[in-house]
Amino acid sequence: MTEGAPPDETDAEAADEASAGHQPDESAAADDGAADADAAGNDTADSATEETAAAESASEAAAATASDVPSDVQKYDRFKKIEGGTYDRANDFLRDRTYITAREWAIARLCADFRTETGVEMTKIGENLPELVPFMTDTYTPQAVNQARSAFEDKVRKAGATFLYGAMCDFFTAEDLDDVMYEATEVAKFLLEVEGVDLAVEDEMEAEDRISSVMREVREQSAALRHDEVCCPECGNEFEVDE
Repeated sequence: MTEGAPPDETDAEAADEASAGHQPDESAAADDGAADADAAGNDTADSATEETAAAESASEAAAATASDVPSDVQKYDRFKKIEGGTYDRANDFLRDRTYITAREWAIARLCADFRTETGVEMTKIGENLPELVPFMTDTYTPQAVNQARSAFEDKVRKAGATFLYGAMCDFFTAEDLDDVMYEATEVAKFLLEVEGVDLAVEDEMEAEDRISSVMREVREQSAALRHDEVCCPECGNEFEVDE
């Protein structure tokens, strides 16, 4: 080929082949990119579908669980002022001021509220205990419910006997008994309020007056029992003692 002359067909074909061999196939690259995008889109769609299915499954499970709870249990609204996980705090409060535990307190209230003509619905209470009382986290057997109720009743009887003896044995003065009754009344009112009972101020004052009146009567009658005289040597009150 003469220098400066145009290339012949063979040289042109060789140049085209060489150029074709070194240039990327744009169509193939585009196809590969589209395939990758489709695969990524499919993965995202599959993931979203799985999450949706999981959420629907959890929702169905929650609905099924809720449907298993009796309607009267769902409507029960006591103890709502105590959040879940506060059992230890409630227990410490009761141990400092009463003989009962938080477990016995809660179950005694439930036994009173779920009492029927044929007895207490202990199975219902035990199976739904976490739904009924926020600070109770485990279900109970009917036997465990009955044991807690019996423990509560025994402690109330013993505490009552202890208190009444203290009031009758002349150990406390009248002012001391007033203080004891005031403290006991305040604790009892607090527990009732936690259970969800709304106490009017007038009702509280009336209850305190009745309790004080009863305790004065108990003290006077106990003095008559302790002394042969019809006149109390401490306060000078006279009593009519039946022969």
